Parts: sequence; C-alpha cells; structure tokens
Amino acid sequence: MRRLKKILLVLVLLITVCGLNAYANEPAANKEPKEEEFNVREFILEHISDSYVWHLTKIGDHEISIPLPVIVYSQLSGWHVFMATEIMEGETKDGLFIATEGKYKGKIVEADSLGNETRPFDISITKNVFALLFSSLLLILIIMGVARSYKKKPMESKKGFVGFMEMFIMNINDDVIKPCVGKDYKKYAPYLLTVFFFVFINNTLGLVPIFPGGANLTGNIAITFVLALLTFLIVNISGSKEYWREILWPDVPLWLKAPVPLMPVIEIVGIFSKSFALMIRLFANMLAGHSIVLGLTALIFVTVKMGPVMNTSMTVVSFVFSIFIGFVEILVAYIQAYIFTMLSAVFIGLARVEPHHKKEIEETKHS
Repeated sequence: MRRLKKILLVLVLLITVCGLNAYANEPAANKEPKEEEFNVREFILEHISDSYVWHLTKIGDHEISIPLPVIVYSQLSGWHVFMATEIMEGETKDGLFIATEGKYKGKIVEADSLGNETRPFDISITKNVFALLFSSLLLILIIMGVARSYKKKPMESKKGFVGFMEMFIMNINDDVIKPCVGKDYKKYAPYLLTVFFFVFINNTLGLVPIFPGGANLTGNIAITFVLALLTFLIVNISGSKEYWREILWPDVPLWLKAPVPLMPVIEIVGIFSKSFALMIRLFANMLAGHSIVLGLTALIFVTVKMGPVMNTSMTVVSFVFSIFIGFVEILVAYIQAYIFTMLSAVFIGLARVEPHHKKEIEETKHS
C-alpha cells in the first residue's frame, strides 16, 4: 500500500513538473490570431441531436462519417432521394439544403418564392431512425433466438445467454407484470416485456460511443411520446366499467361532482398527466445522462487555454469521472426501463379495477 502511494505521488510530481516546464517554455507574447473559443453548448447539442449522417471520428480537419439516405417531398419539385453527403457543408441539391440557423437549424429546408425557409415532407433515414431500425431488428433477433432454443429443447435447463435472458424475462414477468396488473397479466405481458427490452436495449446502445451505438434515441422526446401514447391507449381502451365510473362519477360528496364537476375534471386530467409523466421521466433522465458525460468530456477542451498544468489535471478528472458516470449510466439504463415497465403495469392494473362487491364475493370464496 505504501509503495502504491509512493508511485502515485511520483506520477503526480512528474505530471506537474512536465506541465510547468511546458508552460515556462511557451513564448511570452503569442502573436498568432486567436482561435475560435470552444462552445460547450454547441458541442453537447450537436452530439445529442439528430443528424443526416452518422459521425464516427475526426482526423485533423477531415470528418469521417457514414452518410444516410435523404427522402423528402417538395411541393415545388416533388420527391427527392439522395445521400446526405450531397447537401453537407453548405451545399444545395435541387433547391434543398440544411439550415444553419433559426428554428429549422440542422434540418433540410428549401426557399419559397419569398425567400423564406420552409420544411419539405421529410421521411429521411436519420441517425435516430437508423438506430431505431437497428435496435428493433436486434431485439427481434434476440427474442426469436431464445424462442427457437426453447422450441428445440423445451425441457432442457438453459445456460449461457439463453439462460440469462430467461432470468431477465421471468424477473420482469413474475416480479413486475404479474403483481401489478393482476389476474389478466398474461394478456398484457407481451406488450410490457417488449417495452422493457426495447427501452433497455436503446438505453444501453446510447452509451456505446462507437457505431452503431451513440444515438440519443430514448433521450428523444418523440420516441418517449410514442411509448407513453401506447401505454395511454392500452390503459384507457382496456379500462373496466368501474374504472370509468370512478373517473366520471367518483365516490365523493355530491357537491364535488355537481353542479360543478370538480373531481371528474381532476380525474380526467390525471389520465393524461400519468402518461405525460412517463414520457418526461424517461426523456429527461436519458438526456441528462448523455449531457453530463459530454459536459465532462468538454472539460478537456475548455481548459486548454488555462495552461498545461490545469489542462492535464482536468483531463485526468474528466477521464475518471466519465468512467464513473458511464458505470452509473449502465445502472440507470436498467432502472429507467424497469420503472417505465412497472408504472405502465401499475396503470393497466388500476384500469382493470373491479366493483368492490365483486371483490368481496371472490375473497369470501377463496377463504
């Protein structure tokens, strides 16, 4: 232990001395033109936003990226299909270009007769769309592979990856879906299990910095909106008569229901607020996680002009904390998928509520 402390102390001294020597050898007056300051906000937004190319790395001033297909319909010139590289770096293709500022920044636009930027009908395969297709295909392959294994040898004890997936599936099914939904849980288990693995896989892929990972899919509010909307529809379409009676005519004093329907209005607002909370919780947590990791990485570039000593120190801090946050984000990826599934199951279970007298009869029969 003492030897380790001595080694660490020597390394810190060497880094400090090297940094001081480099700082001392710098020219007193730097006559070179000032470089453009590093914009942390732009750096973070660029990495968490959608894009028409999949950025891989940068060598010098040359960016290496995978172009994705652009598919747009213009009211002025009809359909256009081409690769995104044809309109990158300020280039124009058939009157279409990528806006560099304004409310359409980063999106494909065209100029109308008055010179205003307008959005064409855009169904391009963007970074998030490609990530969605890839993760969906990956999920299908995983589940079909596990199902095929059980179909071939249904009575055999499973090991390895199939055994791991069995543990995962049974954990969510038996400990989350079954107790939260109730006796009809088998009807809703396929949807809830699909939601869990879809969210978990996309949360995990978002933490992988190399292709095909790195897309901020579950940190995109459009994705979480669709997931929350599906839960909203299932909850309210499958809701029992007792569920709707408790919303529209709850068991409260009459003056809270008529002539002013105060409690029914509150209950109806609650229908939407529950799904809204599902959407925002997943979106905000995953977006915040990506932003924190990128913010820690940005420390390296922000401290460049503060001298070699400060830059070296903050690089070490950024590296250590990025690794720590990365491990935390793996845990968060599972927790957010678990919470989204659990709350969806709870909402479905509450919508399947039965009349109180029917519950009492069933409990009497069981006893």
